[in-house]
Amino acid sequence: MSTATKGTSAPVQIPSASQRRLPKEHRQKQLVETAWALVRQEGTEALTLGRLAEAAGVTKPVVYNHFGTRSGLLVLLYREFDALQTDRMAQALQTSAPTLEDRAAIIASAYIGCVMAQGREITGIIAALASSPELEAVKRECENVFLTHCRDALGPFAPRIGQAGLLAMLGAAEALSAAAANGELQQEEAQDELYETIVAMVRRHRQRASSE
Repeated sequence: MSTATKGTSAPVQIPSASQRRLPKEHRQKQLVETAWALVRQEGTEALTLGRLAEAAGVTKPVVYNHFGTRSGLLVLLYREFDALQTDRMAQALQTSAPTLEDRAAIIASAYIGCVMAQGREITGIIAALASSPELEAVKRECENVFLTHCRDALGPFAPRIGQAGLLAMLGAAEALSAAAANGELQQEEAQDELYETIVAMVRRHRQRASSE
Protein backbone atom coordinates (compact mmCIF):
# COMPACT_ATOMS: atom_id res chain seq x y z
CA MET A 1 0.00 0.00 0.00
CA SER A 2 1.22 3.50 -0.76
CA THR A 3 2.32 5.55 2.23
CA ALA A 4 2.24 8.91 0.49
CA THR A 5 -0.48 11.48 0.97
CA LYS A 6 -3.00 11.34 -1.85
CA GLY A 7 -3.60 14.32 -4.07
CA THR A 8 -0.17 15.87 -3.78
CA SER A 9 0.72 18.17 -6.65
CA ALA A 10 4.23 19.08 -5.58
CA PRO A 11 6.72 18.68 -8.44
CA VAL A 12 9.11 15.79 -8.11
CA GLN A 13 12.63 16.96 -7.31
CA ILE A 14 14.78 15.13 -9.82
CA PRO A 15 18.53 15.03 -10.39
CA SER A 16 19.91 17.45 -12.95
CA ALA A 17 21.12 16.52 -16.43
CA SER A 18 17.86 14.83 -17.42
CA GLN A 19 18.00 16.11 -20.99
CA ARG A 20 21.72 15.54 -21.59
CA ARG A 21 23.10 12.37 -23.10
CA LEU A 22 24.67 10.32 -20.32
CA PRO A 23 26.59 7.06 -20.14
CA LYS A 24 24.18 4.21 -19.42
CA GLU A 25 25.31 3.71 -15.83
CA HIS A 26 24.95 7.43 -15.09
CA ARG A 27 21.51 7.54 -16.67
CA GLN A 28 20.39 4.55 -14.61
CA LYS A 29 21.64 6.22 -11.44
CA GLN A 30 19.61 9.33 -12.31
CA LEU A 31 16.52 7.24 -13.06
CA VAL A 32 16.84 5.31 -9.79
CA GLU A 33 17.19 8.53 -7.80
CA THR A 34 14.13 9.92 -9.57
CA ALA A 35 12.19 6.73 -8.85
CA TRP A 36 12.92 7.04 -5.12
CA ALA A 37 11.82 10.68 -5.24
CA LEU A 38 8.57 9.69 -6.96
CA VAL A 39 7.79 7.05 -4.35
CA ARG A 40 8.60 9.50 -1.57
CA GLN A 41 6.34 12.23 -2.92
CA GLU A 42 3.56 10.39 -4.76
CA GLY A 43 3.55 6.85 -3.37
CA THR A 44 4.46 3.47 -4.81
CA GLU A 45 1.24 3.18 -6.81
CA ALA A 46 2.29 6.21 -8.86
CA LEU A 47 5.58 4.60 -9.84
CA THR A 48 5.07 3.47 -13.43
CA LEU A 49 7.69 3.48 -16.15
CA GLY A 50 5.73 6.14 -18.01
CA ARG A 51 5.53 8.40 -14.96
CA LEU A 52 9.23 7.85 -14.29
CA ALA A 53 10.08 8.89 -17.85
CA GLU A 54 7.98 12.02 -17.46
CA ALA A 55 9.53 12.94 -14.11
CA ALA A 56 13.06 12.25 -15.33
CA GLY A 57 12.58 14.24 -18.53
CA VAL A 58 13.41 11.35 -20.86
CA THR A 59 11.47 9.32 -23.38
CA LYS A 60 9.68 6.12 -22.41
CA PRO A 61 12.00 3.89 -24.49
CA VAL A 62 14.94 5.09 -22.39
CA VAL A 63 13.24 3.93 -19.19
CA TYR A 64 12.07 0.64 -20.71
CA ASN A 65 15.60 -0.03 -21.95
CA HIS A 66 16.91 0.23 -18.38
CA PHE A 67 14.23 -1.66 -16.44
CA GLY A 68 12.06 -3.58 -18.90
CA THR A 69 8.99 -3.64 -16.68
CA ARG A 70 7.64 -1.99 -13.55
CA SER A 71 8.45 -5.20 -11.69
CA GLY A 72 12.05 -4.92 -12.86
CA LEU A 73 12.24 -1.41 -11.46
CA LEU A 74 10.75 -2.44 -8.11
CA VAL A 75 13.21 -5.32 -7.84
CA LEU A 76 16.16 -3.05 -8.58
CA LEU A 77 15.05 -0.54 -5.92
CA TYR A 78 14.61 -3.26 -3.33
CA ARG A 79 17.94 -4.90 -4.13
CA GLU A 80 19.67 -1.54 -3.80
CA PHE A 81 18.15 -1.06 -0.35
CA ASP A 82 18.92 -4.65 0.67
CA ALA A 83 22.57 -4.35 -0.39
CA LEU A 84 22.96 -1.18 1.67
CA GLN A 85 21.40 -2.83 4.70
CA THR A 86 23.50 -5.99 4.41
CA ASP A 87 26.76 -4.11 3.81
CA ARG A 88 26.12 -1.82 6.76
CA MET A 89 25.56 -4.77 9.07
CA ALA A 90 28.53 -6.75 7.72
CA GLN A 91 30.94 -3.85 8.18
CA ALA A 92 29.76 -3.20 11.72
CA LEU A 93 30.02 -6.88 12.65
CA GLN A 94 33.65 -6.99 11.51
CA THR A 95 34.65 -4.55 14.25
CA SER A 96 32.18 -5.59 16.95
CA ALA A 97 33.05 -7.17 20.27
CA PRO A 98 32.43 -10.95 20.21
CA THR A 99 29.48 -10.77 22.59
CA LEU A 100 25.81 -11.55 22.10
CA GLU A 101 24.83 -8.09 23.28
CA ASP A 102 27.08 -6.27 20.80
CA ARG A 103 26.04 -8.38 17.84
CA ALA A 104 22.34 -8.14 18.66
CA ALA A 105 22.68 -4.37 18.94
CA ILE A 106 24.40 -4.18 15.54
CA ILE A 107 21.74 -6.28 13.81
CA ALA A 108 18.95 -4.18 15.34
CA SER A 109 20.68 -0.91 14.51
CA ALA A 110 21.47 -1.92 10.92
CA TYR A 111 17.96 -3.13 10.16
CA ILE A 112 16.01 -0.28 11.72
CA GLY A 113 18.59 2.35 10.81
CA CYS A 114 18.58 1.51 7.10
CA VAL A 115 14.79 1.62 6.90
CA MET A 116 14.80 5.01 8.63
CA ALA A 117 17.60 6.29 6.39
CA GLN A 118 15.68 5.31 3.25
CA GLY A 119 12.47 6.77 4.63
CA ARG A 120 8.83 5.80 4.45
CA GLU A 121 9.11 5.00 0.75
CA ILE A 122 10.83 1.66 1.41
CA THR A 123 7.73 0.35 3.19
CA GLY A 124 5.78 0.99 0.00
CA ILE A 125 8.36 -0.86 -2.08
CA ILE A 126 8.28 -3.82 0.31
CA ALA A 127 4.47 -3.91 0.16
CA ALA A 128 4.57 -3.80 -3.65
CA LEU A 129 6.87 -6.83 -3.73
CA ALA A 130 4.07 -8.89 -2.20
CA SER A 131 1.86 -8.21 -5.23
CA SER A 132 3.07 -11.22 -7.21
CA PRO A 133 4.79 -14.56 -6.53
CA GLU A 134 7.73 -13.50 -8.73
CA LEU A 135 8.38 -10.33 -6.74
CA GLU A 136 7.78 -12.08 -3.43
CA ALA A 137 10.43 -14.64 -4.40
CA VAL A 138 12.99 -11.85 -4.82
CA LYS A 139 12.13 -10.53 -1.38
CA ARG A 140 12.50 -14.00 0.14
CA GLU A 141 15.84 -14.48 -1.59
CA CYS A 142 17.19 -11.26 -0.07
CA GLU A 143 15.74 -12.13 3.33
CA ASN A 144 17.45 -15.52 3.30
CA VAL A 145 20.81 -13.85 2.69
CA PHE A 146 20.15 -11.49 5.61
CA LEU A 147 19.14 -14.37 7.87
CA THR A 148 22.28 -16.30 6.93
CA HIS A 149 24.38 -13.34 8.06
CA CYS A 150 22.38 -13.23 11.30
CA ARG A 151 22.82 -16.96 11.90
CA ASP A 152 26.58 -16.65 11.36
CA ALA A 153 26.81 -13.67 13.72
CA LEU A 154 24.70 -15.23 16.47
CA GLY A 155 25.76 -18.86 16.01
CA PRO A 156 28.62 -18.77 18.55
CA PHE A 157 26.08 -18.02 21.30
CA ALA A 158 23.48 -20.62 20.27
CA PRO A 159 24.88 -23.07 17.70
CA ARG A 160 21.51 -24.53 16.75
CA ILE A 161 19.39 -21.47 16.06
CA GLY A 162 16.50 -22.76 13.98
CA GLN A 163 14.80 -21.18 11.00
CA ALA A 164 11.65 -20.61 13.06
CA GLY A 165 13.52 -18.40 15.51
CA LEU A 166 15.19 -16.42 12.74
CA LEU A 167 11.88 -15.90 10.94
CA ALA A 168 10.28 -14.70 14.18
CA MET A 169 13.14 -12.22 14.56
CA LEU A 170 12.66 -11.07 10.96
CA GLY A 171 8.93 -10.61 11.48
CA ALA A 172 9.61 -8.43 14.51
CA ALA A 173 12.20 -6.44 12.57
CA GLU A 174 9.78 -5.77 9.71
CA ALA A 175 6.94 -4.72 12.01
CA LEU A 176 9.10 -2.50 14.22
CA SER A 177 10.86 -0.81 11.31
CA ALA A 178 7.55 -0.12 9.57
CA ALA A 179 6.14 1.39 12.77
CA ALA A 180 9.21 3.59 13.15
CA ALA A 181 9.09 4.68 9.51
CA ASN A 182 5.42 5.61 9.87
CA GLY A 183 6.02 7.57 13.06
CA GLU A 184 4.26 5.17 15.42
CA LEU A 185 7.53 4.51 17.27
CA GLN A 186 10.73 6.42 17.78
CA GLN A 187 13.74 4.86 16.06
CA GLU A 188 15.43 4.19 19.41
CA GLU A 189 12.31 2.43 20.72
CA ALA A 190 12.19 0.17 17.68
CA GLN A 191 15.89 -0.65 17.89
CA ASP A 192 15.71 -1.39 21.62
CA GLU A 193 12.73 -3.69 21.19
CA LEU A 194 14.36 -5.56 18.31
CA TYR A 195 17.56 -5.89 20.35
CA GLU A 196 15.61 -7.45 23.23
CA THR A 197 13.83 -9.78 20.80
CA ILE A 198 17.13 -11.00 19.32
CA VAL A 199 18.79 -11.55 22.69
CA ALA A 200 15.76 -13.40 24.05
CA MET A 201 15.59 -15.62 20.96
CA VAL A 202 19.26 -16.59 21.21
CA ARG A 203 19.10 -17.26 24.94
CA ARG A 204 16.00 -19.40 24.47
CA HIS A 205 17.74 -21.54 21.86
CA ARG A 206 20.87 -21.80 23.99
CA GLN A 207 18.86 -22.94 27.00
CA ARG A 208 16.96 -25.44 24.89
CA ALA A 209 20.21 -26.90 23.51
CA SER A 210 21.78 -27.20 26.97
CA SER A 211 18.81 -29.12 28.33
CA GLU A 212 18.86 -31.75 25.58
